[in-house]
Amino acid sequence: MDLIDETIAAIRPLDGAAMRDARDHQARLTKPPGSLGVLEEVSVRLAGLAGQCPPPLPEPAAVAVFAADHGVHAQGVTPWPQEVTAQMVANFLAGGAVVNAFAAQVGARVSVVDVGVATELDGTEPDGTEPDGTEPDGTGAGDAPGLLRRKIAAGTADMTAGPAMTAGEARRAVETGIEVARELAADGAGCLIAGDMGIANTTASAALIAAFTGLPPEDVTGRGTGIDDATHAHKVEIVRAALARHGLAAGHGAAPMETLAAVGGLEHAAIAGFVLGAAALRVPVVLDGVIAGAAALAAAALCPDALGGCVAGHRSAEPGHAAALRALGLRPLVDLELRLGEGTGALLALPLVQGAVRVLHEVATFDSAGVSEKSGGAEEDGSGRP
Repeated sequence: MDLIDETIAAIRPLDGAAMRDARDHQARLTKPPGSLGVLEEVSVRLAGLAGQCPPPLPEPAAVAVFAADHGVHAQGVTPWPQEVTAQMVANFLAGGAVVNAFAAQVGARVSVVDVGVATELDGTEPDGTEPDGTEPDGTGAGDAPGLLRRKIAAGTADMTAGPAMTAGEARRAVETGIEVARELAADGAGCLIAGDMGIANTTASAALIAAFTGLPPEDVTGRGTGIDDATHAHKVEIVRAALARHGLAAGHGAAPMETLAAVGGLEHAAIAGFVLGAAALRVPVVLDGVIAGAAALAAAALCPDALGGCVAGHRSAEPGHAAALRALGLRPLVDLELRLGEGTGALLALPLVQGAVRVLHEVATFDSAGVSEKSGGAEEDGSGRP
């Protein structure tokens, strides 16, 4: 059994008894039933993930920013040069990006995982080898703190001309995500966040979302970094061409790994593995924006129960993200018209996830606090208050 099959075999449905216990406990807390809205359901689901009530507090959190380049960049889908991917990785490692600021605010640790950056990073060659041609061992003298060198290829191929990845590359990327989830959890992380970086990755995301949901490209292709109308129209047609090239129209029936390889990115495949790895370990994952949403669709296609521990941190301004969340059946906690990626929206939502679980740990019950409960005949004003 290989790593992917082994991981999927370890994923179990949410524990129904623990979820019932969590709902019963919520009903006994010193607040009107249902008054914490969506947060109550978050706490119930995480109890089901852990198999106990209350579940462990989802802390500390660890962010893995999966970085990769995309061959479809050559089709002119963005005005940003591909070199920006590597430049932003350097910015992450220097602590100067938004993800770093938001992570510092909530006490999360940031790691950057190079799964496919085309440009040389930190003393490695574009194919991920050392300058002397040897395989990296992860401990080279030139490594920057927080950089995980797991390069599979120097970016993907152009998905309009052929598959973005070979079948082997796609599998290795998924396996890398599983391995990173295991490593971060073994290092003490109680909650995982998947970030991303890759110029042109919203184009690949739109193709994946269209392929997995059956929606037309114009409904799921957004403006990414803020492209103009002409570039956006061109981007829609590029997504349409890629789907046609690989026979990924509505109802295509292609296997999830085949779809990932055809139009996905190395970071999409790695994030799908990250979600699978976390689910097998029963560690919650807070999803970020459209790239994470597209990857979660792939993870769910590989193993539907992998979604049990996923929380949608926010809803991106990208139209494809809303479509992905609908297909996944996940309700976002934050909607601030964000479209940055990096894991930023998930980090903003992290205190909400942690607060939802802390309620089960720390809020008194009516009995323990000596507070009278609502009488059976009392009427409410519609707000949940008697």
